[in-house]
Amino acid sequence: MLDQANQMVMNEKSMKGDIMDTKTMCNWENKTEEELLAFVDEVIDDYQKDEKNLIQILHMAQAAYGYLPIELQKHIADRMDIPLSKVSGVVSFYTLFSKEKKGKYVIKICLGTACYVRGGKKIIARMKEVLGIDVGETSEDGRYSLEITRCIGACGLAPAMAINERVFMQVKADKLLDILDDLE
Repeated sequence: MLDQANQMVMNEKSMKGDIMDTKTMCNWENKTEEELLAFVDEVIDDYQKDEKNLIQILHMAQAAYGYLPIELQKHIADRMDIPLSKVSGVVSFYTLFSKEKKGKYVIKICLGTACYVRGGKKIIARMKEVLGIDVGETSEDGRYSLEITRCIGACGLAPAMAINERVFMQVKADKLLDILDDLE
């Protein structure tokens, strides 16, 4: 149901000329705060301010902002006429939502069973060393965020990791620099 609703919003935006690519979700960093809020307001209106669509609205808002700061959560709550505690509770409960700004490249290293057994911890240790950050942190230059995930569906080719939407399989700790260099 939510996938259908999301597709409807995507189609509506495309018809209105606000083309939205699901991978890049537009060039959001060039948008003003007013443009971002207008987009969020339009999404809320598209979903008729219905509380049962809160998760989808939050997904779309996070796609635009990159994260869900408390000010944005308050705006959504006010606009939908629901308590901030409801919005904040949903954001806090689901791990796909972030209250902190992420880096340009969000690196998610899998620690599901297959990846763990096949060296996932070595990948994490090396990535922490290379980036100079710990899991859950973002580099000072805003380029990288490092996270752990439980499964990205590449168990047969473990260990695996994802950088933004791109999945890397059979990752070797000594090849991490090559992977990072190829991002640009």
